[in-house]
Amino acid sequence: MTTPSNPAGTAAEPDPAAPAPGSAETGADATREARVTWSLIAEPADPVALLARSVLGPAGALELARHGTESELLARLGGRLPTDAADPGPGTHQLRARRALTRWRTRLDGLDIDRVLDDADQRHIRVLTPEDAEWPPALDDLQETSPHCLWVQGPGRLDDLVTGRCAAVVGSRAATGYGEEIAGTFAASFAASGGTVVSGGAYGVDGAAHRGALSADGGATLAVLAGGLDRLYPRENAEMLERIRDRHLLVSEAPPGTAPTRWRFLSRNRLIAALSQAVVVVEASWRSGALSTARLADQISRPVGAVPGPVTSAASAGCHRLIRERGAVLITESADVLDLLPGGPAAGDGGFAVQDELDLLTPADRRVLDAVPPRSSLPVARIVREIGFEAVEVESALARLRLLGLVEDVGERVRRVRTG
Repeated sequence: MTTPSNPAGTAAEPDPAAPAPGSAETGADATREARVTWSLIAEPADPVALLARSVLGPAGALELARHGTESELLARLGGRLPTDAADPGPGTHQLRARRALTRWRTRLDGLDIDRVLDDADQRHIRVLTPEDAEWPPALDDLQETSPHCLWVQGPGRLDDLVTGRCAAVVGSRAATGYGEEIAGTFAASFAASGGTVVSGGAYGVDGAAHRGALSADGGATLAVLAGGLDRLYPRENAEMLERIRDRHLLVSEAPPGTAPTRWRFLSRNRLIAALSQAVVVVEASWRSGALSTARLADQISRPVGAVPGPVTSAASAGCHRLIRERGAVLITESADVLDLLPGGPAAGDGGFAVQDELDLLTPADRRVLDAVPPRSSLPVARIVREIGFEAVEVESALARLRLLGLVEDVGERVRRVRTG
């Protein structure tokens, strides 16, 4: 941060409101500035940056990034550095340290953090760090992979939006009409019940989920984006994202000016999983990115549900894979989403369950009813011989069946009641 200059030859007057050097407030400011700086110089999934921050703290790690050598970095982190799948080659631990310092210092060169923060403030984008009261404790479940900070935009408070009922509805960008209809319907129902729908703002299932939540009275939705909040992406969803921004909240760990890229989408998915109490995959192909959200949710003990599709549909192959291989809960109704939440109501038998008089029958009553032919009648004595019950047992069963309106007497014979 820049420091106001002191006029030449004048003694600086102590500011009674300023924190004393080394005070807790000064340390908090340094930590906050370091976290913002890390979000500007390191990719969200940079494993060496995350390890350095975890071991040395944000400020200590940043000091080492600015002035340390590769040998110092390696020694301070225990002599071993994690690999990054995007590295050109595995190399040695020393080479990984050199690469890390190079990529951080390339972005540090010429970085003006005050300018970035001023520009964000003009766009009404604010920064959240774990030291802020609005920071949701759910993100702590990510442990060493938790974001350096979050950039948020909108009137909502992040902790309020995700503390109560909160579920992620995700799926394929190339969704079918079936997938979009299910996502919108489930999201609208969940939001109408007072829940917050979390998704990624993308085409297909994400967009349908957000729109469904926005259509519900009193519903809330949260969009977690892969790029900077100053460039809403995809552009075709800009109007929808603006509505979310105006009514609720947009969230990103990428600072303003950051372009959305494939690897940032994949990194973003862990935030969607962590901010939600459960994740529902509506439609996903065999290699859909939505499957990574489900996998990450499973790793941090978030329940995962999947909506089945036609067995011939490649667009639902990933959902079927989750159910078969990873034990995802089968979701067929909006009530099933509530059942996924910790302490949520039991889903019950579902809206397609059929209950009638037959469910009230004992096995013995059912045996007697089955002995009565559907299109003719029999004397009671014939039924007794047919099923091998005592006559009094058959009469008792027939009495219950008469009360339920399932059989009727025709003279000395018994027949089934014909229904429409």
